[in-house]
Amino acid sequence: MAILVNGVRWPMRPLLRVAQTWGLDARRWVRALRRSPVKVLFPSGPAAAERKPGPGKQPGKDAAEGSPHAPRVQRTPPAPAFRQPSTWEESGLRYDKALPGDRRLSTVMTIVKSRPFREKQGKILLEGRRLIADALKAGAVPKVFFFSRVEYLKELPVDKLKGVSLIKVKFEDIKDWSDLVTPQGIMGIFARPDHVKMTFPETQLHHSLPLLLICDNLRDPGNLGTILRSAAGAGCSKVLLTKGCVDAWEPKVLRAGMGAHFQVPIINNLDWESVPSYLPPETRVYVADNSGLYAQAQISKKASDHGWMCDRQLSKLHKYEEEEEEAVLETEAGKGWLPELEVQSYDLDWAEAPAAVVIGGETHGVSLESLQLAESTGGKRLLIPVVPGVDSLNSAMAASILLFEAKRQLRLRADP
Repeated sequence: MAILVNGVRWPMRPLLRVAQTWGLDARRWVRALRRSPVKVLFPSGPAAAERKPGPGKQPGKDAAEGSPHAPRVQRTPPAPAFRQPSTWEESGLRYDKALPGDRRLSTVMTIVKSRPFREKQGKILLEGRRLIADALKAGAVPKVFFFSRVEYLKELPVDKLKGVSLIKVKFEDIKDWSDLVTPQGIMGIFARPDHVKMTFPETQLHHSLPLLLICDNLRDPGNLGTILRSAAGAGCSKVLLTKGCVDAWEPKVLRAGMGAHFQVPIINNLDWESVPSYLPPETRVYVADNSGLYAQAQISKKASDHGWMCDRQLSKLHKYEEEEEEAVLETEAGKGWLPELEVQSYDLDWAEAPAAVVIGGETHGVSLESLQLAESTGGKRLLIPVVPGVDSLNSAMAASILLFEAKRQLRLRADP
């Protein structure tokens, strides 16, 4: 069969086949357009609990996200770990600002600068950031801090400032009460330290020697402070101060000590009767004294030839020998009540563990009690040679020489 179109004959195919082909394709496309997206539903109940999550997935996460009706699980954030406050602001410390006319500073300073009041109130004054930091590290208990700038206070350990009265004052007020040429702007009032409760540096304890220092009638604050520094440097295990010495916690002694008060135990204001109880068993006591009458009476001509006595001392000795019947402290009469101690040079072998050295004041020298203690323990008198015509050495200098000589001898004995 053919159809004539515009003079051209076209062959015709069966109509039924064309209709069937078009209807089949149309139905396929219609079904494809009517399809809706497939929704994935996870089972609920015991089966869902037993379902194991895939690798890299958390349990229950897909179910909670896949179902729109599943309740969201509220996750509580972990509690932050407890942390100590690291800054001065975080610790919540507060300070008072002194108003004009505030007499708290003057009242406290009057108390701590007087020895009777210091001993009665049990308080001491420390000035300067380094000295205050050393005291806090050793376990001294602070009571009040006066400062001119908050930055000075922030340099101290925060945990040591809790419960302490902090008062900000003008720098001029601190300058009026300061003993320093250049005040550092901070002062601290502390409870009088107890050597039993204090914590001394581990390095100091590690280098401690069986060597003690006994101060007898030391009345110069600068000398005592220097002697304490030498005792700490030599590694003394303890320093004993008898009655008649200047207070070890006096501001001038503290300034000269440069922190030695918190490096070596100091026992203050002792009677001579109680001194032996602070000495280790079998301690030998050695006395350093070049200017007493006993030294002049016992010194030999051989010692004077070596320059162990000055010309002034020799002239005094001859004077007492000429006035034998009038002299009260004549040599032969003195043998009955003065202890007899062997005299030797300081650089000879004398230091045996444990040992104690007595340093007397420059004005009055050593006391009779110190000589008796040395005699009872088998000790000796130690002389430091000086050039003839030169007076006796400074107490602080003599103490430094003897302590470091004792340290040298003790170390030689300890080494095999």
